[in-house]
Amino acid sequence: MNWVTPTIILTIFLSLIMSVFQPHNAKKNIMLLFLISLIPINFTLNNNELMLSLAPLITMPTENINISLTLDTLSTLFTPIALFITWSIIEFSTWYMTTDPHNHKFTKYLLIFLITMLVIITANNMYQLFIGWEGVGIMSFLLIGWWNGRQDANMAALQAIIYNRIGDIGLIMTTAWLMTSSSINMQELMIQHEMINIIPMIGLLAAATGKSAQFSLHPWLPSAMEGPTPVSALLHSSTMVVAGVFLLIRLHPIMYNNNIMMTSCLLLGATTTVFAAAAATTHSDIKKIIALSTTSQLGLMMTMVGLNQPTLAFLHMITHSFFKAMLFLCSGSYIHNLNNEQDIRMMGGLLKTMPMTSSFMTIANFSLMGMPFLSGFYSKDTIIETLINSHTNSWVIMITMIATILSACYSTKIMLTTMTGYPRTHHKIHNETKTTMNPLMRLMLASVLMGTLTKASTLQTTTMTTMPKSIKLMTLTATMVGIMLSKDTHNMTHHLMPKNLNKLSLMFNQLAFFNIPHRTITMTTLKISQQMSTELMDLWAMENWGPKGLLNTLTPTIHLSTQQKNMIKNYMTMFTISMILILLMTFT
Repeated sequence: MNWVTPTIILTIFLSLIMSVFQPHNAKKNIMLLFLISLIPINFTLNNNELMLSLAPLITMPTENINISLTLDTLSTLFTPIALFITWSIIEFSTWYMTTDPHNHKFTKYLLIFLITMLVIITANNMYQLFIGWEGVGIMSFLLIGWWNGRQDANMAALQAIIYNRIGDIGLIMTTAWLMTSSSINMQELMIQHEMINIIPMIGLLAAATGKSAQFSLHPWLPSAMEGPTPVSALLHSSTMVVAGVFLLIRLHPIMYNNNIMMTSCLLLGATTTVFAAAAATTHSDIKKIIALSTTSQLGLMMTMVGLNQPTLAFLHMITHSFFKAMLFLCSGSYIHNLNNEQDIRMMGGLLKTMPMTSSFMTIANFSLMGMPFLSGFYSKDTIIETLINSHTNSWVIMITMIATILSACYSTKIMLTTMTGYPRTHHKIHNETKTTMNPLMRLMLASVLMGTLTKASTLQTTTMTTMPKSIKLMTLTATMVGIMLSKDTHNMTHHLMPKNLNKLSLMFNQLAFFNIPHRTITMTTLKISQQMSTELMDLWAMENWGPKGLLNTLTPTIHLSTQQKNMIKNYMTMFTISMILILLMTFT
């Protein structure tokens, strides 16, 4: 079995690279590769780990840089998931992007995006990981700015890459530190985990904050909705945004002994969860709501990393991938059939006109809320139980419970506003075709069954944890409270006239700190520059060194050399007084 897994992984890489040159066959190729990639899972679930290295490409006194793959539980489990989701999204995009003149180029970009993500998850050294890391950044830039005729799309693409560059500084710093003081090879790094300094860890946290859109570097994620919907689905489910959390899960052994790092992850994750969930409740753009929900779920994963539970973070990453991809594809189906209408207030009655999409949307939302026996329940419920049983931080528990209530709120809001009531737009009713429904059907089955399958295949013996019934049912209670609140709010407000948001809602709607980097800092910089160029240059420099300065220098010289001071009144007065005196003296 030792040689089968590396062979399969290399086959997947080579086939994907070949598929880039034949984008019209991409769907079938990825389907085959997905089926092949399922073979090594059983082998790696038994905690076997393989490493595959080529001869060194660059030989240095301290480091040998080579292409090296690590095939452990993380990489072999996540590879089929990434392939499965990309297969569904590429099939969906053949329908969604039919009218686009460059749809083959679009498929190529999606494939390269997938390859760079696979490079990240199989990398065995920091160099290789960095290549994949930058790769997903570049591809997200190209795909978010796909419709580059629109100013908003260009701005969003720039925003994504600039925010990621801020995070990348951290990763570069960590890599440089590890090169000088430890090793950039994963295995050697894990052995030396007692010696790791706080500085490379801060770098890792910064990298994960940028890539996984944690609080403070979050505004690029909702803006990334300017790209086509299949891009949003791929970006938010199994590539790009999960790379940051994946990095922390992969390098968790070097962090878990450091209390500062763990507490930082915990607090950052909890803040992100509640903040993004609160922001999602104030929006009415369907894609932005789902995007902020991604940020919220990533915050939950980060909380788990901070609580020293990387496996749970990984489990939530897996289950989240399926229902998030499905949410985006369902919203894409709505948007495409409502003539590109994204505002949920302009949708309504879609349960009648698009029954299958609406059913899938409902299942995806329930899975996101953590309804029992759907895949989201197995990870979300376990996460909150673990959090409540921990004695680390009660503030985090409270914040996470509020976020759970809010996530139920915005999910219910989407369902009630889009599916119930009466249609609020004139739209053509289309037949829900195979091309659209097949990928959604697959993702729906995965969203329903993935949790049960994971439970059946991994948890052979469960730990008995005794806890009060109220704590055991806390997640479910929070979800039900959220649903009821959302339903009541919807019933009370759907017939009212729209009005301006209050200050708190406006703050969340504007993504709280979105205004600081994008409006306040830019305006302040502009004003300071303006004042420097006008007041400093024109008024001060020109006054002192220009014509007036020249005049001030020349005047004393003129005064020294002559008595003529150009003062006509004085001259006339002196002349008159002198004449009078002379006359008086003459006549006397």
